[in-house]
Amino acid sequence: MIKAFSWITKDTNIDFMKSKNITYFMSVLLLGLSIASIVFKGFNFGIDFSGGILMEIKSPQVINVDEMRDTLSKLDIDELNLQSMGEDGTEIVIRAQAKNLDEKAQMNIINQIKDTLGNSYEYRRIDLVGPQVGEELKTNGIIASVIAILAITAYVWFRFEWQFAIGAIIGLIHDVVITAGLLSFFGLDFSLTTIAAILTLAGYSVNDTVVTYDRIRENLRKYKKMNQTDLLNKSINDILSRTFLTGLTTLFAALALLIWGGDTLRSFAFTIFWGVIIGTYSSIYVSTTFLSLFDLRASQNEEVINPFGNA
Repeated sequence: MIKAFSWITKDTNIDFMKSKNITYFMSVLLLGLSIASIVFKGFNFGIDFSGGILMEIKSPQVINVDEMRDTLSKLDIDELNLQSMGEDGTEIVIRAQAKNLDEKAQMNIINQIKDTLGNSYEYRRIDLVGPQVGEELKTNGIIASVIAILAITAYVWFRFEWQFAIGAIIGLIHDVVITAGLLSFFGLDFSLTTIAAILTLAGYSVNDTVVTYDRIRENLRKYKKMNQTDLLNKSINDILSRTFLTGLTTLFAALALLIWGGDTLRSFAFTIFWGVIIGTYSSIYVSTTFLSLFDLRASQNEEVINPFGNA
């Protein structure tokens, strides 16, 4: 792995600022498409939020999904979705949306499914969520996400000057909105697990940005006469090997989950996988290029009292 990136040295000098206008356009386009997908298509809320039944079953032989779907379609179930999981075709996930049914009615549906399929199956997992609980989980999930993002924002504002803080916040919003837009576009399950992945993405993105910002502030003190654009490029190049190695390590782990993690972890793994890519991109082409709009040296020399303090 290290040899594969031997071309990245302390003398690497890639001009990242040169393509900032193109990346600005790409980011705005992706944000616009993401917001449009969220507004007009919405999310495919999982059992956690929409309410319903989820069953994971295993058979001693290969399951014919179409035949099982035809068998269960005779039952009085509003929305029924069957999806094969695993490599040998002996496992399947049954999802039954039951938004307006109480727990007793949902248990009745589970018993009907078991009676219809018979005793030859192993029921490995059975989850049921009532509509009221689903709405509460959705509300609590949104509140938890907002609080986490506000806490990250407060930390960055306290840790850096206001220009850096705004850049980090823009990068964070950029990553979260585009990731949510992709989840909406591809119709992946949006559940509590997905929210956990989005918060993980937010932490990864901010961490990557903070490392870059630390190097920029260090170079501002070290190279007092260097052109600001050159200084921003140098700061990114200085930590480029760290950025690539850290990103790829996380990326490979997320890819393994995406391929072999099964249906239950698919949305989580996709969010982490995409989050590593978009988080690395935004720390360079959103949060850092944003600083080129300001005279950082002038702001450092100004004796402005920040109510939050500066590190």
